[in-house]
Amino acid sequence: MLTIHDVMTMTGATLARGDKAQEIQGVASLTDALAGDIAFFGNPKYLDQLKATHAGVVLVPEQCPLEVVPESASVLVVENPSASFGEVAMAMRPAEPKPVMGVHPSAVIDPTAQFDREKVSIASGVVIGAGVQIGDGTIIGANTVVAHGTVMGENCHLWANVSVRERSELGNRVVLHHGVVIGGDGFGYELVDGRQQKVDQIGIVRLDDDVEVGANSTIDRARFGRTWIQEGTKIDNLVQIGHNCVIGKHCVICAQTGVAGSAVIGDYCTVAAQAGVAGHLKIGDQAVIMARGGVTKDLPGGEMYMGFPAQPVKEARRDMVAVRRVASLNARVKQLERQLADDNA
Repeated sequence: MLTIHDVMTMTGATLARGDKAQEIQGVASLTDALAGDIAFFGNPKYLDQLKATHAGVVLVPEQCPLEVVPESASVLVVENPSASFGEVAMAMRPAEPKPVMGVHPSAVIDPTAQFDREKVSIASGVVIGAGVQIGDGTIIGANTVVAHGTVMGENCHLWANVSVRERSELGNRVVLHHGVVIGGDGFGYELVDGRQQKVDQIGIVRLDDDVEVGANSTIDRARFGRTWIQEGTKIDNLVQIGHNCVIGKHCVICAQTGVAGSAVIGDYCTVAAQAGVAGHLKIGDQAVIMARGGVTKDLPGGEMYMGFPAQPVKEARRDMVAVRRVASLNARVKQLERQLADDNA
């Protein structure tokens, strides 16, 4: 349990209304919160929810007028309500059992693997191949397979049923959620004598420090060289990254996105859900590809793109409006044709 004073100390919030000694029992959304809960308001489209909330404490941005917040709620003003709420939620989350350092008896470890057994946690059913190197503080969940020659840094967390193929390189603090496959073969075939012949995939995957990959996502090994996910990039669930791709630093790649082989995405890019990027293309730094966008050519950075083929938002919206006018324009043309026919009759 926290008090408002605790939240102020934690987040740097300013108390606009309420008592610093007020206790907070839980975290909740504006619609679900009760008198003992803290909630946050960070998006103007949820103003009606703010006005109707039963939360005991609300985090709001500086520009939020106090009169819209119910009198029953204490108000804390912060620069970023969502981020501050995240800090509070983490502080109040239920305690979780800490991983037990050491190697479970059922794990199968090649004798040439290198790590300190007292400084890692390896769960049941794990398989560690020849020559694998594992940094201190790393946690490897049940039934995960780390193939030969893989090197991973300190404080990584591989959840259950992860597969890391041979010679992969993981930096420090890499997180791989359930079912992730790192280093599966790239999708490469050539038609020879009427049959699809597999192209050998002999490269690797490299994940730099602080990369996180969501459940059941796959990052293919390179045909040669490396597929490279750079520092701090976060990849959602069910994302496919093809062979030889390079994803820059601190990008966000959202669910069900597919990036075809040899595509290069710059730093600080956002690729929203169900987007697609064709192979061998380049996307510049700080570009945003909106949901279901289809990238079919190189795109400069610093812009928002939408639609298929993806184009700058202003152009795409202009085209959408033009398409919607086609039916009415067609009706007008038919009316003019009938009028002209009547005039000539």
